[in-house]
Amino acid sequence: MNKTGPIIFIEDDLDDQEIITEVFKELNYANELIFFSDGEKALTYLTVTEVEPFIIFSDINMPKLTGMELRAKVHQNEDLRLKSIPYLFFSTQAEQQDVINAYSKSIQGFFVKPSTYGELKDTIHAIVYYWQICVSPNYIK
Repeated sequence: MNKTGPIIFIEDDLDDQEIITEVFKELNYANELIFFSDGEKALTYLTVTEVEPFIIFSDINMPKLTGMELRAKVHQNEDLRLKSIPYLFFSTQAEQQDVINAYSKSIQGFFVKPSTYGELKDTIHAIVYYWQICVSPNYIK
């Protein structure tokens, strides 16, 4: 896990992208923030880039390639799997079957986007902090 790498958001809602960008500015993280509007664009980036992302935040319902389909493709790709990139769902809603399916595909977290700016900021802070202190399989002391 590259804790200084970019944080990837797969989010097709432009308003949510703007709000998330503001939250990250306020939290003052050094990580670059990269947005993709669909799963296919994100998968292309992840498979060709030399950059190793820190965290992937993925919506569930996206055009072209859903969050579940993207997660399966990332998990099946040995090069991506070995990078130990935390893959989280960050969605407007959580249907119980979606949560069950996500965890059956080795998801590292499923979060419902909070409805207020302050709660969103607190949630993102908690998630990023957790992964900053977490040790991964490719951890080098």
